Amino acid sequence: MFKKTIALIGIQFLFVFFLINGVNSAEMKSGEMMAPMMIDKAKILADTGVFGTFALFKLDHAWNQLDSMTKQKAAQEVKGVFTAHQNRVAVDTYLTRGLSEKTDFFLRINSYELINNQNFITDLMATTMGKYLVNTDTFVGVTKALNYATKPEMAEQLPILKAGKPESPRQYVIVIPTRKDSKWWNTPVDGRTRMIKEHTAPTLAFLNTVLRKLYHSTGLDDLDFITYFETNRLNDFNNLVIGLRTVEEDNHNKQYGSPTVLGTIRSMDEIMAILSK
Repeated sequence: MFKKTIALIGIQFLFVFFLINGVNSAEMKSGEMMAPMMIDKAKILADTGVFGTFALFKLDHAWNQLDSMTKQKAAQEVKGVFTAHQNRVAVDTYLTRGLSEKTDFFLRINSYELINNQNFITDLMATTMGKYLVNTDTFVGVTKALNYATKPEMAEQLPILKAGKPESPRQYVIVIPTRKDSKWWNTPVDGRTRMIKEHTAPTLAFLNTVLRKLYHSTGLDDLDFITYFETNRLNDFNNLVIGLRTVEEDNHNKQYGSPTVLGTIRSMDEIMAILSK
C-alpha cells in the first residue's frame, strides 16, 4: 500500500512538472509570435505584383517645442509600428531635410496587398510623432513584368540590361513621377517599342552606377509611372536624365517630376535622431 502511494505521488509530480513546463513552453512560443518575422525584402523587391507606396512627410514646427524625453518616447513608439508590421510590409526610409524645404523624410512601403501599406501609414500617423506629421504627397504604384524590353526589337539591349549591377551600398535616392499624354497610349505597340528602345539607349552607360526601378500607377494614382533611382554618383544621374529628356518619348510626358524627390538613404533610427535635435 505504501509503495503504491509513493508511486502515485511520483506520477502526480511528473504530471504537474510537465504541465507547468508545457504551459511555459506555450507561453514562450506565444511570446515569440508577438514579434512577427520580417518579410523577405530581397524577394519582394524582385517580385511583380507588389504595391509600392511613397509617402512624403513634413514635421510641424510644434514638434521642435517638445522636450527630448517626449521625443525619445515618440521614437520608440514609431519603432514599435515598424516592428508590428514587419511581416506584411517592407519599409525603406529616406531623409530629405536639408535637400528640400517641402519635406523632412519619406518612406517607400512595399507589400503584396495595398491595404497593408495603408494600415502601416495610418498606424504611423496615430503615434505621438504622427500627430506632428503632415503627409505632403503620396504616390501609389505596382510592379509589373517588363513590357517592352522582351520584345524582339530590343533583343540586343536586353542582355545588357540584365547584366547591369549597380555598385552598393548606395547613398542617394531620387524619385520621379511621370504622366503620359493620350497620344502615347494611343500609339500602336510597335511605335511605343521603338521609342522605348531609343529611351533605353542612353541608360546603358549608367547601369553599373544607377539602380532603377519602375512602378506602374495608371488607374491607381493621377500618375502613370513612378521611377525610383539609387546612386552614389549624382553626376552620372544628371547625365542619365539629360539623355532621357532628349529622346522622342519625352515629348509624351505631360508631367515629369513635380515633385522630384531627392534624399539620402538612412535608417529610421538615424532619421529620428536627426529630426529630434
